[in-house]
Amino acid sequence: MSDRLGDAATFFDGGRLTLARQLAGLRKNALATAVGKTPTAIAGYENGVKNPSAATVGALALALEVEPEFFLVRREAVRLAQPHFRSLRSTSQVARDQASAYGHLAIDVASAIERHVEFPARDLPAHPVAIDAAGCGPEEAAAMLRAHWGLPAGPVGHLVRLAENHGVLVVFSPPGSATVDAYSFDTADRPVIVLNPLKDDYYRQRFDVAHELGHLVMHGDAEPGGKAVEDQAHRFAAEFLMPADAIADQLPAKADWKRFGELKQHWNVSLQALLYRARTLKVMSDVTYRNAMTTVSNRGWRRREPGPMPLLEGPSLLPTAVRLLHDEANVDELDLATQCQAPLRLFRTIVARTPAA
Repeated sequence: MSDRLGDAATFFDGGRLTLARQLAGLRKNALATAVGKTPTAIAGYENGVKNPSAATVGALALALEVEPEFFLVRREAVRLAQPHFRSLRSTSQVARDQASAYGHLAIDVASAIERHVEFPARDLPAHPVAIDAAGCGPEEAAAMLRAHWGLPAGPVGHLVRLAENHGVLVVFSPPGSATVDAYSFDTADRPVIVLNPLKDDYYRQRFDVAHELGHLVMHGDAEPGGKAVEDQAHRFAAEFLMPADAIADQLPAKADWKRFGELKQHWNVSLQALLYRARTLKVMSDVTYRNAMTTVSNRGWRRREPGPMPLLEGPSLLPTAVRLLHDEANVDELDLATQCQAPLRLFRTIVARTPAA
């Protein structure tokens, strides 16, 4: 262990300390207290002004639950576009930093696995829509993506698998970061969508994925978190999952719950998404929509809608690659986690097919 600590101290990368601290959801002063140092000392380590001693590296690794090798200098860090969070006001800076750090780690893990297994090429075209743009920009962007991916006019199948087949990395976030809703960001390697592990709702998760695809397609340079940006992503998701030309004639003008239940099963979207679509397509009046949503609230359907709930659509790209490497090349998850210097518990979360318990 002394050699490992000495090597980590000699080749210490302050950026990796920042990453580990953010993954742990700690501010500099909290980490300083945990290792018996000052916040100024922690800032110095992170900024590269000075290197910690081997003993301090050991204390940092213990406090942050990483191996000492986590702090070793690596290749140039992956550059992430600013993640799109649903609400910056309700998301603390610590939570945002933690989510961004987890995104860095997810890309590191995917890159390590991709050295052994070929992944689908990136195939997510851009269709920028200005934040203040009038007209049907989000709907046009959704139609463009459906056409580019060769989707028929009807319902979309397994949406997570569809995104993965076109080079989008989809992962679940750790249970401890559940305060952050689904979010997305882009990199030079591939776009990434991170799903909330506690949103155990098949229909809402599908809308989340479509919503984040909208951000990735439309908002490469847009400031995230604004109401206009989120509204555009909602409109994109609605058109992507329920194309106006295909669904408008199927939607009832009144709150016909039996009919909405049938449409829910056919289109694989929630009742609330169908009501939203009926209103935005002018099939349903604003008054009827508000009354219907009141019924949804009174019956507790905002939390859990009636009817059977299908299993969540889980990612398969990374889980399948990890299994293949184990079965065909005798490369286990510990080997892969070591290659990308990822804590094993987070590595397992990133490559999981279902949310971590």
